[in-house]
Amino acid sequence: MKLNNKQIIELIETLKQAHPEATCSLDFNTPFEMVIAVMLSAQCTDERVNKTTPSIFNKYNKPEDFANIDITLLEKLIHPCGFYKNKAKNIKACSQKLISDFNGEVPTTMEELIALPGIGRKSANVIMLEAFNKPVGIAVDTHAKRVSNRIGLSSKTDPEKIEQDLLKIIPKEYIGDVNHLFVYHGRKICDSRKPKCDVCPINHLCAKNNVKLPK
Repeated sequence: MKLNNKQIIELIETLKQAHPEATCSLDFNTPFEMVIAVMLSAQCTDERVNKTTPSIFNKYNKPEDFANIDITLLEKLIHPCGFYKNKAKNIKACSQKLISDFNGEVPTTMEELIALPGIGRKSANVIMLEAFNKPVGIAVDTHAKRVSNRIGLSSKTDPEKIEQDLLKIIPKEYIGDVNHLFVYHGRKICDSRKPKCDVCPINHLCAKNNVKLPK
């Protein structure tokens, strides 16, 4: 079942009613703090990041702070978020580039954000939406991927290809909503192992139609 434009809007509006709490899960106060939080969230839960960043941001919250920090200390500070050596290296390099190329300010375009060390397309999408309220793409994480595949909005497995499929069919005014809604729906209802199809508000629009669910 391929959804038409009217059905896609119905799907999004239904999810908005079902998940009114769907917002950014990462805590931050400035665009730069958002950059750091996003980098730490790679292969780590947002909950863990939010428990780790307050004590860090109380003392280090500007590019200059991280550009000059001792790498061993930085690794220790971010250790709870995993992959701390690589993340520390990227955080320092990113901070240094922000100072040298952007006068210490976080750039506001996808192209410039992606050029920063440690920032890929998914992270740049999150920063554009959350820090600048400029949704230009869709951050396809594991939840958004699963929901998109199961509903039938994309048959791709690569996140960037799924994003392109979604951008072709989702009205621009809903892009910001989808960034949050698919993640929340994947967490709360469309679970990877035990999806709660019996209480799913968009079950009637889902392509699976009682067939075996894809992982």
